[in-house]
Amino acid sequence: MNCPALFLGIFSVVRRLPGSWKMLTVAVCVTLLGYLQAQELQGHVSIILLGATGDLAKKYLWQGLFQLYLDEAGKGHSFSFHGAALTAPKQGQELMTKALESLSCPQDVTPSRCVELKGQFLRLSQYRQLKTAEDYQTLSKDIEAQVQQEGLREAGRIFYFSVPPFAYADIARNINSSCRPGPGAWLRVVLEKPFGHDHLSAQQLATELGSFFQEEEMYRVDHYLGKQVVAQILPFRDQNRQVLDGLWNRHHVERVEVIMKETVDAEGRASFYEEYGVIRDTLQNHLTEILTLVAMELPPNVSSSEAVLRHKLQAFQALRGLQKGSAVLGQYQTYSGQVRRELQKPDSFHSLTPTFAAVLVHVDNLRWEGVPFILMSGKALDERVGYVRVLFKNRAFCVQSERHWASERCQCLPRQIIFHIGHGELGHPAILVSRNLFRPSLPTQTWREVQDRPGLRLFGRPLSDYYAYSPVGEQDAYSILLSHIFHRRKESFITTENLLASWVFWTPLLDSLAREAPRLYPAGAESGHLLDFEFSGGQLFFSQQHPEQLVPGPGSAPRPSDFQVLRATYRESPLVSAWPEELISKLAEDIEATAVQAVRRFGKFHLALSGGSSPIALFQQLATGHFGFPWAHTHLWLADERCVPLSDPESNFQGLQAHLLQHVRVPYYNIHPMPVHLHQRLCAEEDQGAQTYAREISALVTNSSFDLVLLGMGTDGHTASLFPQSPAGLDGEQLVVLTESPLRPHQRMSLSLPLINRAKKVAVLVMGRRKREIAMLVSRVGHEPKKWPISGVLPRSGQLVWYMDFEAFLG
Repeated sequence: MNCPALFLGIFSVVRRLPGSWKMLTVAVCVTLLGYLQAQELQGHVSIILLGATGDLAKKYLWQGLFQLYLDEAGKGHSFSFHGAALTAPKQGQELMTKALESLSCPQDVTPSRCVELKGQFLRLSQYRQLKTAEDYQTLSKDIEAQVQQEGLREAGRIFYFSVPPFAYADIARNINSSCRPGPGAWLRVVLEKPFGHDHLSAQQLATELGSFFQEEEMYRVDHYLGKQVVAQILPFRDQNRQVLDGLWNRHHVERVEVIMKETVDAEGRASFYEEYGVIRDTLQNHLTEILTLVAMELPPNVSSSEAVLRHKLQAFQALRGLQKGSAVLGQYQTYSGQVRRELQKPDSFHSLTPTFAAVLVHVDNLRWEGVPFILMSGKALDERVGYVRVLFKNRAFCVQSERHWASERCQCLPRQIIFHIGHGELGHPAILVSRNLFRPSLPTQTWREVQDRPGLRLFGRPLSDYYAYSPVGEQDAYSILLSHIFHRRKESFITTENLLASWVFWTPLLDSLAREAPRLYPAGAESGHLLDFEFSGGQLFFSQQHPEQLVPGPGSAPRPSDFQVLRATYRESPLVSAWPEELISKLAEDIEATAVQAVRRFGKFHLALSGGSSPIALFQQLATGHFGFPWAHTHLWLADERCVPLSDPESNFQGLQAHLLQHVRVPYYNIHPMPVHLHQRLCAEEDQGAQTYAREISALVTNSSFDLVLLGMGTDGHTASLFPQSPAGLDGEQLVVLTESPLRPHQRMSLSLPLINRAKKVAVLVMGRRKREIAMLVSRVGHEPKKWPISGVLPRSGQLVWYMDFEAFLG
């Protein structure tokens, strides 16, 4: 359209109108012309689908691009679609044409109109081979020539990477060097998972991609975020904000379940699955993303991508670290055989890759403290279904019998909100709200109430017990996400920061489970109750504790229950040795007994705790399994601290806070962190933080003699923060000293050896196979604290007890 010519034509008509009409008509025309010019200026968009002949492209992406064309054509943009792959041009064109033949139109489009629209789309789509930098240069020149020839302005380019991640770097380099659009046009690159195998590999991939693209140019796809019900979680919370504000918290929510069950197995995908397993395949991405949508604080404006992504990151950062006991693993019985066949492994090969996993997650903030989030996914299960279930606490008691309970009014019936992602007995996406909760508000243009289906029961109740809504028209996830990419709606995608936060959360668990044998299950309904699990005290465990065979093959490994707690001596002091779980339980029992005795005799219990990873399981055990512990009369001290702010994740106090303090009721004035951060400085000599802590100990602890000091032992023989190469604190009169660590952060504050040896009891906790060598060495040496500080620990008038797991003691 030629806007200047149109304007001149209109102006010639306007000149002949009366004055008032002339002014009104000019105003309308100017507005109209502005709109038409804006439509023209939106320009041409080129979409390049890399991997255009692959399975994902054939199943979903071409259909999604066709839907994008149907939605956006005629709204100011022109389009061209370039299917690209490594395949030679003739063969590639044939494969792409075959994929495009299966395109379908929405139900409201007539067959004749559909044929016409498909024809238009096919004329705009072409295949090209992209292998070299020259191929990308040619593509760029062809796009520029097309835009110039048709008198258009280039709006931008979308590159969709439907290729394996190992190909990302070369493609990114070629796009960046040879195929970026010119000034004034935008670039968007779309990336498919997996985004790394762990935190390190994800960071390396992110750094590499970040050297070619800006953050705002990258769209990492998790297709679950495009599923209609998942995409509706935040809008649902927003539209029902007034009701949910009082309910969406730890006071009312009993638990949250995020579930994805599949009936299919991994046949044909053994190469991928053997590398990634179920946790990396679904929990680290799909289910964790959904968890953040449920748990995140709701921003004032849920349409703001920036606000949504910021609040999601805060939810990631509030997730409590996972331990080995946070998960249970399973593997369907025929999986190892499939791997042997597909990857040509020997007959003796048995895979440890889990095909089923359930993980217990906690969100450590005021809203969700203590609420269990259960994430579960698996293959070869009894049904295909995905859902999020928010189960609310029920404190009601109904006097009348159940036959008199009415679903709308009876508070004794279960109260729950279910985001039913799809499949299952219901068979379609839906949002379900118990009628005894509230009638939800949903947009009537896109969601409609579901009719009752007598006989259908969901989560133990008939469908009639719920307000149930489903989408007016079902949409494919990729169609929704491609529309969001086109409209630059970043909240539906994974930023680099959020991706790395997710891997920080999951990698320690994956590392700890790497050598764990999963429980075998038959598959389908035959599994019965074999995979049922329970949770208690931050731990997840199978309900059936002793299946006939956990690990296939002869000579199955001994279980912890096969061993009793071993009592012996070590360095002429009592030694308690057991498997980790029993050892931690025994140590926790002994600490509680010491605490009860001290409070009974003196009215208070002074406990000094070391930092590091070994005590975490102990802290969790004390927090969740020792309800008779006299916390109200306990003073907590630190045996050592890193010279970092107390809020820093590396702070020993922060670990104590995360794993113990926030779960027990210790009076705040009984908590004594080390003063490493004074006057906005860290461990400065002139601030006299060590002397301040020593004075506090002398003032509150009789004779500066702690009732119990818990220590660990490093692989170099250090204990607390007393190191072999740092002589400070090994002798002399100082109670608290500043020391130097060989590891970052180098500066530390520590109780001195003379102060430790004043304690009534010292417990040394040593765990893990990597401590075996130092444990053997220290067992043979004498009193040589300058070489091995731990050898100097021997209370003058108290008791020393070693707690050592079997791996550290026996190897």
